[in-house]
This record gives sequence, C-alpha cells and structure tokens, in this order.
Amino acid sequence: MLLYLIKRVVLAIAIVVVAVTLLFLMIRALPGDPAAVLLGPRATPEMKAQLHEQMGLDKPFVVQLAAFFGGLLNGDLGFDVFSRRPVADIVFEQLPYTIELILVSILWAVSVAVPLGCYSAMRRNSVIDQVVGVVAVATMAIPSFVVAVYALLIFAVMLGWLPAIGAGNGLWDRLIHLILPSLAIGISWVGYVSRLVRASMLEILGETHIRMARSFGISEWRIVARYALPLAILPTVTILGVGIAWLLSSAVFIEVVFARPGIGALIVNAVNTRNYPIVMGTVLVTTFLIVAATTISDLINGALDPRTREKL
Repeated sequence: MLLYLIKRVVLAIAIVVVAVTLLFLMIRALPGDPAAVLLGPRATPEMKAQLHEQMGLDKPFVVQLAAFFGGLLNGDLGFDVFSRRPVADIVFEQLPYTIELILVSILWAVSVAVPLGCYSAMRRNSVIDQVVGVVAVATMAIPSFVVAVYALLIFAVMLGWLPAIGAGNGLWDRLIHLILPSLAIGISWVGYVSRLVRASMLEILGETHIRMARSFGISEWRIVARYALPLAILPTVTILGVGIAWLLSSAVFIEVVFARPGIGALIVNAVNTRNYPIVMGTVLVTTFLIVAATTISDLINGALDPRTREKL
C-alpha cells in the first residue's frame, strides 16, 4: 500500500505540472490585450507598456512560465492587478464557498442514491425498480443550470420558501442558502449513482460468496450491507473522484445563477477582465482539487480492493 501511495502521489504531481503548463499556454493564447481591457480605451501606449512590465507580459513565454513555477514553489501566486492583494488570499477567501457547495451536493445525492440502488437491485424488475429507473434517467438528462433556473423560479420566486441569492450568514442561514444550489448540482448524481450502484450490486449478488452467505441463513439486508455493498461501491467511489471536475464546472454556472461567492464566480470575472494572476490562481487550485480527489478515490479503492494496487 505504501508503494501504491508513492506511485499515486508522483503521478498526481506530474499531472499538475502538465495541466498547469497547458492552461498557462491557453490563457496566454486568449484574444485581446489584457492591458487594454484593464486600462480602458483611453490608455496610451506608454501606460500599456508599463502594465505589461508589471504583469511580466513583456517577457518570453518560457521566462513567464519559469517565473510562475518559481513563485508557486514559494507559495506565491502573484498579485491581483486591480487591488494588488495576493492572489492566494483572494482565492482562499472564495474557495470554502465552492467546497461546501460541492460537499453538500455529493453528500445528499449519495445518501439518497446508494439506498435506492441497493433496493432496486434487491427488488429487480419490480414496480419500484422500474419507477426508480425512469426517474434516474430523467434526472441525468436535465442539465444542472436548467434545474437551477426552475428551482429558483418555483421555490424562491413563486412560493418564497427559500432564499434566491447569496450565501447567507451563520451556520443555519448558510445551510438554508445551500438547499437550492446543491439541489441543482446533486439531482443528476442521484440518478447516475443509483443506476451505477444497482448494476454493480446485481453483479456482486450473483457471486459465490453471496450465495454461500444466504445458505447460512443471513438476512438479505445484512448480506447487502456487510458483504455486497463494500465491493459494489468501488465504481461509485471512482466516478465521484473523477466527477469533481464536472462538479466544479457545474458550480461555475450555479454560483452565477444564485449570485453566490466562490471559485466559479471568481473565474468568470477574472476571465472577463483578463486578470491573468487571478485566472491562474483559481485554475491552479481547481486543478489541484481535481487531482487530489482522483488520487484519494484511487487510494480508497486500493484500500478496499487490494487487486487495484497491481494496476499501477
């Protein structure tokens, strides 16, 4: 397990380096002069040249990239071109809002989806199984931003049950403000995870050790919870780790729709204003979150199923 951990960490570092390099190149390839956007149409060539020098845009790409990685090793992500505040401070001020949104979305979706998937597998081809299947496909087909708009219109505007915008103040108020955004993000995962758990559970329930457990008179629910679910949940753990990227992309739209603070809204504003330090800081943090999530899911799979350690 220690060797497997070392391999995964080394691979994660390599992925971060490659991803940041490619994203650095893509951001620099965006059309438009950031100095012109920041300074406005009345900016003189001298003002633009001075801003280029301050942002390091007058240097070759390789020098800019080396300087960025050098600062990264020292924990320096640069400074915001508007407020001159450290980028790390700005990013980590917004990061908790996005993390709590993603965590709440995953937790409630998995809490609903796993029991549904297990029950559907135990009552295969029953009326409930068929209803769950139809609802699952329907929820997977609806984009998160569509759910967000209709949830906002129905529960916030028409009924007035829940707040429409913002993140709230205090623990209870923040939880109330998370209901609609987390519903918009997590509802499609209920269908997806329940179908995945059902398919895995049906395969596991047909194996020899499960039939032997039944022959000893063990109850079906105990067989499912004790012997089948730890194996059937492995594909779900992997999908959730990979799905962090999809969750982060969904959070961008959801935070804009509900006017919530967070990484998504910060990225949108930074791209629109060509604020390169903020863009690189947010991209770096989100890349790290995605790589960390996939690495953790692989380690969990390796701990639950030793056979997966031999695949790396």
